Amino acid sequence: MGDGMQPGGGRYLIVGLGNPGRSHVFNRHNIGFMAIDRLAARHDIEMKRVQNKAIVGSGRVAGRPVILAKPQTFMNLSGEAVGPLANFYKIPLENLLVVYDELDIPFGVLRLREKGGAGGHNGMRSLIQHLGNDFARLRLGIGRPPGRMDAAAYVLQDFGRDDLPVVSDMLTAAVEAIECFVRDGIDLTMSRFNGPVDVQPGK
Repeated sequence: MGDGMQPGGGRYLIVGLGNPGRSHVFNRHNIGFMAIDRLAARHDIEMKRVQNKAIVGSGRVAGRPVILAKPQTFMNLSGEAVGPLANFYKIPLENLLVVYDELDIPFGVLRLREKGGAGGHNGMRSLIQHLGNDFARLRLGIGRPPGRMDAAAYVLQDFGRDDLPVVSDMLTAAVEAIECFVRDGIDLTMSRFNGPVDVQPGK
């Protein structure tokens, strides 16, 4: 263990939050699932196994063993899936990263933190109930709803067509941030990735 590896063989657990079912696939609330899917595709990780109320896949990212997970409990019970997974795989909390949407961050902005509260996000509230709050999170900004639209209705809407180029760039940046987290740790990842994504013109 002199190589800095953590207990559990240095395995990482990367969790994206969302709601299961076809009607939710492109919802703003499901951008965490989208990030896991993009990461899995990039690293040829099959997301087909069901374990502890989650769809999971295992493989390697940045040369390290990873478990990718998409809880299937619906958002407000996410901890019921993630808690048992973390225990089963003996994942130390410093090797856990949770990816999810955030209303209070402008659309197109990434924000990483090494720990913290739920900030009104029901999925995170459930995770904190099961795991405490001492784990890293990657929040993907979806912005506030327009006018007087209810926030709950807004997050369950699909992204608009005009949003899609920014969504794609956010997901690309999210994948790179996750790779950096696994390779280099949360501090360096925060310094590199916190802020707006670079939207490439003409994409």
